[in-house]
Amino acid sequence: MNDAEAITVKLAELLRHPEDLDKIHSLKSEFTRKKAAVDSQLRLGLAEQLAITKSGMTNISDGQRTVNLIKDEMMKIDKLCAEAQNMIRDFPHINLVAQTHRNFAQVEAMKADVDSFDRRLEEIAALLEEDQASMQDQPNLLRIHFELTKLRDIRDAALDQVKGQDDSAQELINNLRLTSGETLQDLFARLDDVVVDFDDHVGSACMDLIPLVAQGFNGLVVRLALIIEEEEKSDKKVKALQDAQREYKELASKFKSITAGPKELRGYKDKFIQAIKINAEKQQEVSDEAFLEDPDKLEKSVRWFFNDLNTVKLGMVPLMPKKWKIFETYVRIYHNIMHDWLVSRIDDDGLIPPQMLAIVNWEEKYYAKMKKLGASVEWLTPHIIDNRGTDLVRDYRQLIVKAVEEWMERMSSSDRRAVSYRTENMLDNDENNLLRTKTMGDMWRMLREQLMVAESSQRTDVVEGVVEAMFAALTARQRMWEALINTELQKYQQPNSEQEGLNSFQDWLVAIANDQIACIDDAGEDEDGSVSYLTRFTRDVSSLVSPAYADAIAPQIDALQNGYVDLSTHCLSVFASLIFAVDFRSLMPDFFTPAWYGKKGVGQAISTFEDYMADYKDVLHPSLRDVLVEELADELLVRYLSSVRNKGVKFRRTDPFTEKIRDDVVTCFGYFEQFPAFADIREKWRVVDYFVRLLETEKAGVPEVYEEFKTGYWDAGIGWVEQVLRCRDDFDRGMLNAVKARAAAMEVVRGPETIMGKVK
Repeated sequence: MNDAEAITVKLAELLRHPEDLDKIHSLKSEFTRKKAAVDSQLRLGLAEQLAITKSGMTNISDGQRTVNLIKDEMMKIDKLCAEAQNMIRDFPHINLVAQTHRNFAQVEAMKADVDSFDRRLEEIAALLEEDQASMQDQPNLLRIHFELTKLRDIRDAALDQVKGQDDSAQELINNLRLTSGETLQDLFARLDDVVVDFDDHVGSACMDLIPLVAQGFNGLVVRLALIIEEEEKSDKKVKALQDAQREYKELASKFKSITAGPKELRGYKDKFIQAIKINAEKQQEVSDEAFLEDPDKLEKSVRWFFNDLNTVKLGMVPLMPKKWKIFETYVRIYHNIMHDWLVSRIDDDGLIPPQMLAIVNWEEKYYAKMKKLGASVEWLTPHIIDNRGTDLVRDYRQLIVKAVEEWMERMSSSDRRAVSYRTENMLDNDENNLLRTKTMGDMWRMLREQLMVAESSQRTDVVEGVVEAMFAALTARQRMWEALINTELQKYQQPNSEQEGLNSFQDWLVAIANDQIACIDDAGEDEDGSVSYLTRFTRDVSSLVSPAYADAIAPQIDALQNGYVDLSTHCLSVFASLIFAVDFRSLMPDFFTPAWYGKKGVGQAISTFEDYMADYKDVLHPSLRDVLVEELADELLVRYLSSVRNKGVKFRRTDPFTEKIRDDVVTCFGYFEQFPAFADIREKWRVVDYFVRLLETEKAGVPEVYEEFKTGYWDAGIGWVEQVLRCRDDFDRGMLNAVKARAAAMEVVRGPETIMGKVK
């Protein structure tokens, strides 16, 4: 798109409507103002760029003039040199004579050095032998180095003179016989042997540097530092010469003073640093063995690490050149060794949890000790464990969590198999003869053991992560029991289902319910000091976690406790459902049918209840007995009211259904009144009164009865009410429509759930 098209599009966006034409004047003013601002900025920017450009051009011109002046001066000097040579008569002859004289002087000096070479070499060897007897002092080390340096320079000068000459000159050096009969090459070979001995002495001192300082042999340390410092200076010169020869070969060859002296890097400073590293690595190998044997002794196994650095800081720093920054040097070397060792341990596939934990805990201690020593944070790079502490903590925590999950899964699998196949001998009786599962105690014991493992880490983050996983595992176990119970219940709710394994399943329900109460029952605390599993677990956890986390898990503990209550109640609810699904399979379909008037009905159900209570009252937790009674009463009431849907139900005005219902209620009350929960049971059974009133009230009064009933039982379904009305022998559509109209006109206030919420 070209500029014209872009402008057209922009104008089309601004002037979409006819009234937008009135804005042209304001738009023109705005654009003019913006253009003026942009022009002003451009002028300022252009002025700055022009100033910068002018300054740059001026600097370039000045530089060019300086270069030209230097070139002119050099040309003048070259001209003066050429003219000076021409001004002196016979200059070439004079120059040749001078060169000959210089060469003769050099030969004389070389001859004198060569003649004394063997004697001086013997003296050095003798001094080395003297120092060999006192390796912790080596008083002759500086003198040896001084003399040895001279001999090295002599050898380098001799070899340098024949360097670049023809083969005959090199052969002359190799075969030149001295007064002693040996060749110069043999003499130089003996020098190499003495140098090796000297290097061994220096290396030995470097390897024992820390002990030497600690034992007070400061003289040797100072002598060693002077030697290494001198060699460092020499190496710098050699390096500079090599760089000059590489970059300016022709120019460097003209200056003999530059080319004189050592020709090769000897690297004493590098060897010194390497000796520090090798010595530390050897000690670290010993520490590694101790660590593998007992990870808890990590701090003790590396005690040498901080002792060495402390010795360097207090004893070695004054003895070494300041420019070496010897303490920083040691810290950096030692830190890298510690880093490499710990990272290698972390990356080792054979790393075990105690070692992992020891490394994690060591990180904080390490930096605290280094800070106490005065080591700068900038020296401690890279991070001692590459900032992998969080990952290690997570991995260590995950190992414990995995153990908990595997334990819980094994127990859950065992329990699921035992319940599904009705495995014998999987239930037990506790000290109070109550039925219990065998896995509940094992589960809490396992959790306590794993909590102790997490505690041994001495890390709150590990403990809290493990506790979080334990809460999740406990909640999952509650869900597992509920799902398993519901699955087993469905097997018996199928029409014509077999009763095989029913009694065993009922035992399991009682045992599971007892387990849940044992988890939360603290009733015995005042008597013998014993508390429930959950209370003991909560106390253990609270003592290990942070106060903030303890407050945060309070809702989880409450939810877990409520879950145990709900699960135990659910077990007993399923227990009651089984009785109706199996024992009352042929009894309940007769309710409210013509056969109902001639049978005991509720009396037969009560007799069955009595048998079950007699069988289980001694093995069921006392606090659950009333719960079971209430569940039986509730289930009976729900089934009783739901029986209006039985086939063949019809309430005739001439039948004594009112008396029969009253007799059923009296029979129930006669049994349940012996239990503490009777007051609640009686209150729930009052709904039967509305049931009777819906059946016997005249048609015109039914809507009022329904309204009163719905007010007291807000969750009663209209479907059940309709079924009750349809069971009346005088039912007609007008009565039902009147009830539905009243239901539509009512404003129902929701409240607590009532028994009618379960009636379908």
